[in-house]
Amino acid sequence: MEKLKILVVDDESRMRKLVRDFLVKKDFIVLEAEDGAQAVDIFFSTKDISLIILDVMMPKMDGWQVCREIRELSDVPIIMLTAKSDERDELLGFDLGVDEYISKPFSPKILVARVEAILRRSNLLNDDSIITAGEITLNKSAHEVTVEGKPVELSFKEFELLNYFMDNQGLALSREKILNSVWNYDYFGDARTIDTHVKKLRSKLGKEGDYIKTIWGMGYKFEVS
Repeated sequence: MEKLKILVVDDESRMRKLVRDFLVKKDFIVLEAEDGAQAVDIFFSTKDISLIILDVMMPKMDGWQVCREIRELSDVPIIMLTAKSDERDELLGFDLGVDEYISKPFSPKILVARVEAILRRSNLLNDDSIITAGEITLNKSAHEVTVEGKPVELSFKEFELLNYFMDNQGLALSREKILNSVWNYDYFGDARTIDTHVKKLRSKLGKEGDYIKTIWGMGYKFEVS
């Protein structure tokens, strides 16, 4: 499937980079604009942008005006970002055709989840949120795991670790690669934490924990025998 393009509009370069890094990790193409006028130019010259993440307070042209101009010709999904949490602002945004309204500061992971949900509703993103391996079923959207049809309670990191293993079935994964992919921004330390989490995950999965094979001196491989 062709990668979807998302336009991130914010006058703070740090904020754009933060959002871009999380979206790129999810395999989106990210275009950036530092003010409203540039955003309008990029949107109408690019044509195939699937979603816009739009800050309200910007120089040259604010987010409300950007939204008005784009809505005259396009119903592209728009997520509005604002430093305020004013009900009047939210109502104005929805009147202008904003799809989601998120107040700063926000969790980038939550923002990405909102992006994916909107794109699924727009039939632009395939719903591959449920994956199965042997007797394990993992629902990414609901953040639920079942083993042999019974729910299993996992911590947030255990869930992400299992998700990563299941997305990379049959591949030899080094501890360093697992650490970089699953912990990334949230953890600064050594790879020994992987072994601790794998041990707990195996225990919670019961006999299906054997799907996680140890590769001595390297890391792990998730494989259904």
